[in-house]
Amino acid sequence: MRTAAPLLAPIFRSDGQARLLSVVMLEGDEISLADLATRSGVAYPTAHREVARLIAAGILVERLVGRTRMLRANAASPLVPPLREILLIATGPVALLTEELAQIAGIHASFLYGSFAARMRGVDGDSPNDIDVMVIGTPDPELVYDACDRVEESVHRPVNATILTPDELEADSAFMTQVRASPVVPIVGELPWE
Repeated sequence: MRTAAPLLAPIFRSDGQARLLSVVMLEGDEISLADLATRSGVAYPTAHREVARLIAAGILVERLVGRTRMLRANAASPLVPPLREILLIATGPVALLTEELAQIAGIHASFLYGSFAARMRGVDGDSPNDIDVMVIGTPDPELVYDACDRVEESVHRPVNATILTPDELEADSAFMTQVRASPVVPIVGELPWE
């Protein structure tokens, strides 16, 4: 089934296409079609059709290893650099924050919340001006803020970190009630209230 265009980057024909391209272009490694479908959360038949379109457009290239189709961005295509930049801004925060925060000791979980997370989850609204990330645990705050600064440079939006200990997360507050009731996007670990 075809999904709607992603709210953060409606130039893509579907959310599935944007997720497939994000995995291929932002992670940069050659990937099998089956792994691409799994990592992007797109059904295999849909991934197969989208990949065929992207190969025909010269955006992706493939090589066969036995019966396995290995895919990567076409370095010779003039479309790849601007597409990569758009994807970095629209979907890159998840991949970049995952990479950055996974390296910091003391983080039990982290997730996006606020307007950016809401748009990623398909909730209509204005384009977000910033990216809110919640970090749960006892990491060195400077390491978290430095990681967010590096991501901010790449995605051209402010990345605001809120760091809470597990006890602070469990405390009753209007803020946490609102966060729990709103769309979130996991980054590292499991959502604490699942």
